[in-house]
Amino acid sequence: MAEKKATTKKAATETKEAVAKKSTTTKKAAAVKVEKAAVAVNAENIGFKAGDVYQALAAAEKALTVKEIAKAAKISEEETLLGLGWLFKEGKLQSAEDNKIVLA
Repeated sequence: MAEKKATTKKAATETKEAVAKKSTTTKKAAAVKVEKAAVAVNAENIGFKAGDVYQALAAAEKALTVKEIAKAAKISEEETLLGLGWLFKEGKLQSAEDNKIVLA
């Protein structure tokens, strides 16, 4: 009978440890989900984003804001800005009124 009590106490202790470990793991997983996805900053990736921006502006056939371009191209605003910088450097864009951008 004494062995049974010891086993029960041991099982209860292991269960408490498992619950504590699960709680900690859940908190860590939640913290990871909160972080924003990082934008890969390299010439190849930025070149692709510039292509996305160019295609969105060409399809719209009018001046768009950064937010509108990001939505049309289905990329983040940060990626949109990287692509815009690339295209401005190549001389393919010009600024329009009201902070809008149009193809040159």
